[in-house]
Amino acid sequence: MFLTFLQSAIRFSAVFLFGSVGETLTEKSGNLNLGIPGIMCMGASGAIVGASTYVAAVGGVGGITAWGATLVTIIFALLFSLLGGLIYCVLTATLRCNQNVSGLALTTFGVGVLSFFGGSADTTGFTVISGFFRQSFPIGDNPNWFETLFLSYGCLVYIAIIIAVIAAIVLKKTRVGLNLRAVGENPATADAAGISVTNYKYGATLIGSMIAGLGGLFYIMDQTGGVVEYTIDTYGWMAVALVIFTVWRPNWAILGSILFSILYLLPNYVSVSFAEREVIKMIPYLVTIVVLVITSIVSRRESQPPAALGLSYFREER
Repeated sequence: MFLTFLQSAIRFSAVFLFGSVGETLTEKSGNLNLGIPGIMCMGASGAIVGASTYVAAVGGVGGITAWGATLVTIIFALLFSLLGGLIYCVLTATLRCNQNVSGLALTTFGVGVLSFFGGSADTTGFTVISGFFRQSFPIGDNPNWFETLFLSYGCLVYIAIIIAVIAAIVLKKTRVGLNLRAVGENPATADAAGISVTNYKYGATLIGSMIAGLGGLFYIMDQTGGVVEYTIDTYGWMAVALVIFTVWRPNWAILGSILFSILYLLPNYVSVSFAEREVIKMIPYLVTIVVLVITSIVSRRESQPPAALGLSYFREER
């Protein structure tokens, strides 16, 4: 039973990991995007629209192919989440609207988009398409513990881990990452050094939004097995909390997302009352608050958020 629980937690952690890595990249540019839960909903909406459009285009379930279905579904999810990121960028980087208000409005918008498309879409064939996303390595009928824990997941779980590792390397080891961190720390100095603040804010936010959108795609097409659910924004908020918990380090988010997943799923595997179940689900948020307090007291630069996080940049004031 413990092995099954851990396997479920690792699979479910991909939802948090996609959202966390996407938000981390965005925040490194100085953009505090509280619209990530909404963007994850938009990614799920794109998956729903893409899958239903593809099934209709091939004439029904009989015409579905693995490559065609997965490719179209992913493209639509990326496009929808890209649109969400673009809306946020136009509002905050171009029009210089308040980032907190813009992000919260985007979350509300994304939840509405998911409700609209999720409630009106024809979900015929979603179970078949979900099977392609959930396809794991061929491990036989009696897998051992290693195969169960590391080789029994769909492609999106491994993609989430790979993206987190790549993001950590880019931020820490490349010139692009250095410039991005400079924009998030002091955009005026970065601008004076010839770095395009607007381009980096747009680039980081759009890429981060597409990564977060994959979290919504994963939840619909892998975690729920093709069943449309509307609780994705809840996991989006946990992904935002995970950014703080991992002190803005994408590679740490791999283990952090598994921990959050374990705490969230634990009530389903133990006999507890309703009140105890809700208390357990609160633990990730409580732990995040503790981490935030500790990092504030210690005040180490590498453990702090970008100095210009949440602040609009006005070049005229440089």
